Amino acid sequence: MVVFGGVLLLILGLVFSFLVISSAVLRWNELRYRKKGLPPGTMGWPLFGETTEFLKQGPNFLKNQRARYGSLFKSHILGCPTVVSMDPELNRFILMNEGKGLVPGYPQSMLDILGKCNIAAVDGPLHKTMRGAMLGLINPPMIRDHLLHKIDQFMRSHLTDWSNKIIDIQQKTKEMALLSALKQIASIETGSFAESLKIEIFKLVVGTLSLPINLPGTNYRRGLQARKKAVGMLRDLIQQRRESNCSQNDMLDCLLKNDGSTRSMLSDDQIIDLIIALVYSGYETVSTTSMMAVKYLLDHPKALEELRKEHFGIRNGKASEEGIGWNDYKSMRFTRAVILETLRVAAVVNGVLRKTTHDMEMKGFLIPKGWRIYVYTREINYDQYLYPEPATFNPWRWLDKNLDSHPYFLLFGGGSRLCPGKELGIAEIATFLHYFVTRYRWEDVGGNHIVKFPRVEAPNGLRIRVFDY
Repeated sequence: MVVFGGVLLLILGLVFSFLVISSAVLRWNELRYRKKGLPPGTMGWPLFGETTEFLKQGPNFLKNQRARYGSLFKSHILGCPTVVSMDPELNRFILMNEGKGLVPGYPQSMLDILGKCNIAAVDGPLHKTMRGAMLGLINPPMIRDHLLHKIDQFMRSHLTDWSNKIIDIQQKTKEMALLSALKQIASIETGSFAESLKIEIFKLVVGTLSLPINLPGTNYRRGLQARKKAVGMLRDLIQQRRESNCSQNDMLDCLLKNDGSTRSMLSDDQIIDLIIALVYSGYETVSTTSMMAVKYLLDHPKALEELRKEHFGIRNGKASEEGIGWNDYKSMRFTRAVILETLRVAAVVNGVLRKTTHDMEMKGFLIPKGWRIYVYTREINYDQYLYPEPATFNPWRWLDKNLDSHPYFLLFGGGSRLCPGKELGIAEIATFLHYFVTRYRWEDVGGNHIVKFPRVEAPNGLRIRVFDY
């Protein structure tokens, strides 16, 4: 009994010591960031901050912090001290005023994995050059004259042999978004190269939202390794294209063409980072929105009926293998509404990060130089004044009035950082929906679970049973 009592006292002493030390460390970290004028908030642990709570609890964590501290509060997430803004007016100001000391502030993991010339990370003249090069590849005239035909060809081929099967629509849309992008960028068809690159891109995407801790087994380490392999593969592809005299009439040809344009001034490293940015941004948004549109349409039969009506109207008079053209795409008003409503309800884009280049005052608070500002736009999607009954999936709301032109429409970012691939992404999703709803019916097989933060995904897949229509 004496021995047992001694062990128990030792354990209690260790627990007490641990609690005291933990409390002291937390207190020290709070005092470390207690500068005069900073917004209120908590900073969590040294190095890790509140990243775990942020990634696990997501919107609930941010709502709780706002309830305690207001719409502007400090935290420490994804490896850096950060001010979170949940104020719609301030968010719009931040996005529209990059030239006033607010530059991209994405976490180190994203910068390392997507590359130092990634369009989302650079600013100033380099951003202007990279954005100009990207817009030259994916602007509406390019979509109309070149890309839509490739997208249509790909979707017709990809959406075959799905009937009378249980498929994971999450996996299918991931493959769709990535392989469609590779076809447009470098005419890469399905095969060993595409399969190898797909594996690395999947790892790369997961690594971008992780703590920058370079240890074996971490998503960050896997993301860095995936980037290294993907860069090597793309460098070989560029070399092969230069040695070949055969034109593929794709984005890579445009990037390598020595015609005096902005694109022709890019280095190979910049071209590779531009390609990775094109693949990454399109992959994440197109695949997730397509998956969630399928789910919401299944849950809302009237919306599905209206969508089918629109697409069968487009197919009327066309041969079975005839593709859709630009005028067909531009006539898809309800389809566009479904896509925008899916983006809103699913909250595919939660917010963006900026960084201060000097001390700044916002809402009476001081934001120190070098701090990140998380422009949290998710809550705007559920503003009952902008969107009556905001929790309801209602595509018709986008037809009643021009919602996508209101000042707080931030589904695609804002200002000089407005997503350059917005129209291309919508065209891809619309083409996917065209062939999916005119070829198939589907039903839920159960057991599907969706999480919506930090990214929208079905951890165990989203399985549906597919039938011919």
